[in-house]
Amino acid sequence: MNSQDIFILAIESSCDDTSAAVLHNDKVLSNVVANQHIHEAYGGVVPELASRAHQQNIVPVVHQALAKANIDKNSLSAIAFTRGPGLMGSLLVGTSFAKSLSLGLGVPLIEVNHMQAHILAHFIEDPEMAKPEFPFLAVTISGGHTQIVRVMDYFEMEVIGETIDDAVGEAFDKSAKILGLPYPGGPLIDKNAAQGDPKTFEFPIPKVGGLDFSFSGFKTSVLYFIQKEVEKDPDFIEHHMNDICASIQDTIIRILMKKIKKAVKETGIRKVAIGGGVSANSGIRKAMQDAEKELGWQTFIPKFEYTTDNAAMIGIVGYHKYLKGDFTDETIAAKARFSI
Repeated sequence: MNSQDIFILAIESSCDDTSAAVLHNDKVLSNVVANQHIHEAYGGVVPELASRAHQQNIVPVVHQALAKANIDKNSLSAIAFTRGPGLMGSLLVGTSFAKSLSLGLGVPLIEVNHMQAHILAHFIEDPEMAKPEFPFLAVTISGGHTQIVRVMDYFEMEVIGETIDDAVGEAFDKSAKILGLPYPGGPLIDKNAAQGDPKTFEFPIPKVGGLDFSFSGFKTSVLYFIQKEVEKDPDFIEHHMNDICASIQDTIIRILMKKIKKAVKETGIRKVAIGGGVSANSGIRKAMQDAEKELGWQTFIPKFEYTTDNAAMIGIVGYHKYLKGDFTDETIAAKARFSI
């Protein structure tokens, strides 16, 4: 095995998806994700149930990732895993498994920050994806996070804007819940919005200083609006579902784009890469592409499989840390709160 043959097994277990991937250098050989549908009945992720499901899923998921990559575990160069941020119970399952496997195989252990991984997912070698050049702005939008990050190098990053309360994914999911849509509701709002008129209903844009975001007031305005309209017409949601979804989505996109445009203007960095589960939203992708044409940005959008929580993005961070010799040992502990 020469220096160009680095095989990383990556493990991601920060929330409710158990994932394992194998990378050969910066190329993904396999990326297996096991979803946990048990949370749908509760309208959100139940931490205790999530950690139990990870315990059930992790062995078969890792086994499948190795089999799909056609790699024997004894050929692995290192084990990379999500240390945080995330749900502590979920993180513990992945951390413990990665430590045990690293010890058993006698290969290095690499800790990964989940938020850095969403950003570095853009550096996975894939003919369908362009890689941003440094420096660039990364906009990470997911169920638990909303951040604008100035990225100077693979591991030199600065958060220049973030949510002061709820994440954008939560704004989508809670709005969907108010409309009686099942969990996770974000993709359903996106689907219905495609059939609706975004100018039908107006919701307020929160006034927040700097490059920070706020979505709690927006969620409250959606709740009060729906309650008021349903009082007048009990079938209001049913009759206007597509237009409501389109108006909600349009407002969220305008909140995001206002801050992204401000960040580009203030930093002078005209390369913008989006990541995280909400970057799969078709309206956000279109708004980013429109901005690219109108304002002369370079926009970088990952493939769908690298937007939601997945181990391939953990693996690409693991690869770059391996090149630096940035390893950890078995005393490492999971961290529920873990800043970039």
